[in-house]
Amino acid sequence: MVALAVGGVLLMSAACGDGDGRDKGADAAGPVTSATPATPGAPGGTAATAAPKTSTAVLDVEPKDGARGVAPTALQVSVSHGKLTAVDVTDKDGKPVQGSITADGTGWKPAAALAPGVAYTVNAQAKDAEGLIAAATSAFTTALPGKQVSTDDNIADGHTYGVGMIVKVEFSSGIVNKDAVAKAITFETDNGTEVKGHWFGDNRIDFRPADYWKPNTKVTVHYRLKNVEVAPGVWGDVDKDEPFTIGRSQVTTADAAAHQMTIRRDGKSTTVPATLGDDKHPSWGGTMVIMSKEKVTHMNSQTVGLGDEYDIPDAPHAMRLTTSGTYVHGNYWYKVDLFGKANTSHGCVSLKDVEGGSDTSPAGSFFNSSLIGDVVTVVNTKEKTVSPDNGLGGWNVSWANW
Repeated sequence: MVALAVGGVLLMSAACGDGDGRDKGADAAGPVTSATPATPGAPGGTAATAAPKTSTAVLDVEPKDGARGVAPTALQVSVSHGKLTAVDVTDKDGKPVQGSITADGTGWKPAAALAPGVAYTVNAQAKDAEGLIAAATSAFTTALPGKQVSTDDNIADGHTYGVGMIVKVEFSSGIVNKDAVAKAITFETDNGTEVKGHWFGDNRIDFRPADYWKPNTKVTVHYRLKNVEVAPGVWGDVDKDEPFTIGRSQVTTADAAAHQMTIRRDGKSTTVPATLGDDKHPSWGGTMVIMSKEKVTHMNSQTVGLGDEYDIPDAPHAMRLTTSGTYVHGNYWYKVDLFGKANTSHGCVSLKDVEGGSDTSPAGSFFNSSLIGDVVTVVNTKEKTVSPDNGLGGWNVSWANW
C-alpha cells in the first residue's frame, strides 16, 4: 500500500498481489471504488475508507451455470435495475452466437435456437443508473436430440434444371413448427430472384419464384435445420448448402383439341403432332413440370388404377409429369398413325417413336432436348386442372396464394 499526501488530502493506491498478504481478501472482479480522505484522530493514524459502491443492476442468465441437458431454445439474458451493455455467447470452438438486446435494454435472446449437444459460455454485462457495471457468466450444455426428422429434396448438387423447376422438400414425419422450418430453408440467387415456400400437408414444402426462373440463374439452397425443433422433442437433421443452375428456357404447350405439341425454346417454336388422353381418360389440364426422365420405362395400367387396359414393358423416352402417372413418352405400338389426328391415350401425351426408341423421332428429339424442371402445359382438355401437389404442379397456384 502506497500513501501520497497531496494538498492535505491523503490518497490511497492499492496494488494487486503485493506479496504481503494484506490485500488477499480483495475481490478483483468487483466494481472499482475510491478511498475517502484521511479522518483526523482515526486509530493508528490511517484513513477510514467508505464501503465500496456496488452496481444495483441485477443480471439473470438462463440456463444457470453448470446446467446440462438444456433445451436449445432456453437461452435468455435479462437485467433488472439497469440496462444490458454487452452479451457475448460462444460455443466450445469460440464461434459466436448471434443475438440482439431488446430496445429497452433489459433483455437478450439468440437469433435462432442453439445447436443440440453443444457446450456454450455466456458473458453478460449491464450498467445501473449511476454507470456502475455488473457482470455475470454461465457455462452450460444443450441436450442431445432425442429424435430427428430426416429431410429429402428433389435436387442434386451442381445439376442444371429447367425454368419451371420447383424444389420439393419432404420430411420423414409431420412438421409442427412450420414457420421455423420454412425460415431455416433459404434461397440465394445471383440475380435477386425471390423464392417462397408453400406447405402441402405437414410433411412437404415446395419452393418456387413468382414466375418461371430466368435462364442461367445460379441458385444455392441453404439448409439450417439442425438447430430447429420441428415438432416437440424432434429436431431437424441437416445443415448444408446445395447449389444448382437454371438452364435455357423451354416451355411446351400440348393442345388436346389440335392434337399438337408446341415446344418454345429460347424464343423459337417447333410444333409436332401428338395424341393426348381420350374422352374416357382425358389428360390433366394446367401446368406440369418434368419430374424425371427415363430412356425406357414399364407402363402398367394396374399401377394407376385402370385394371388390365395396358401393359407396355418398354415405353421409350418417358418423362414423368405427375405423381399419379402422367408422362410425355414415345409410342411405337399404334398400327395406324393417329398422331395429330385424334386423342387415344389414357391421359399421357404421346409422341411418335419406334420400338427401342429413336433419337431422331419426335419423341427422341424432345427427350434429348428436355431438362428436369422444363414446363409442359396442357390446354383444351376436358379434364380439370392438375392438383398443385400432384407432381410439381405448384405453378397452378397464384403467387398471392403461394
